[in-house]
Amino acid sequence: MTTRIPVAVYAEDPVLRTGVTHQLRPRPEVEVLTTAEESRALVALVVVDEVDEAAARLLRRLRRSSTARTGVVVSRFDHDALQVTVDCGVSAVVRRVEADQDRLVATVLALAKGEAVLPGDLVGRLLDHVGRLQRSVLDPNAPTLSTLTPREADMLRLISEGLDTAEIAVRMSFSERTVKNVLHEVSTRLNLRNRAHAVGYVMRHGLI
Repeated sequence: MTTRIPVAVYAEDPVLRTGVTHQLRPRPEVEVLTTAEESRALVALVVVDEVDEAAARLLRRLRRSSTARTGVVVSRFDHDALQVTVDCGVSAVVRRVEADQDRLVATVLALAKGEAVLPGDLVGRLLDHVGRLQRSVLDPNAPTLSTLTPREADMLRLISEGLDTAEIAVRMSFSERTVKNVLHEVSTRLNLRNRAHAVGYVMRHGLI
């Protein structure tokens, strides 16, 4: 008989925990552990709406105190969340909308084998992230994500998509004056001549 993989499910929301537990428990490939049994886990699944500070604290705690390989089942996942999950040693990310029983079990099996699981669109983001890390090691003085605030980066992304000042203001719920001021600040700080130069600069350095 095949050994069942012991899995610990973590979620602050009891409804989320119950939902994932309910999907996993009938499957012969896995053994869903109780809270008292979590130290036996080979795989930990963290179920959250988003990777916020509370989720990050849990992921850091698991990395310090557990040998289990960790996966995250999440509703919303942005660029900052990718940074956190990489830093916390997360090996799998599954979007909740795709987290049916077969997908969850497949993720557990992959984690138990030492494999990583990522949605296709996140693979590209991860490669970009690794590239930026490599560049920062090779050139510590190169621009990094900290060069831009999230608001500045969002505005430059919208410019790169062809939006003008008025459209950016509507999209981000700012006044046109605020948009102009923010973009002027970025251009001044980075010694950039115009918007096209700004977008080219940050894209060339992997900042957006």
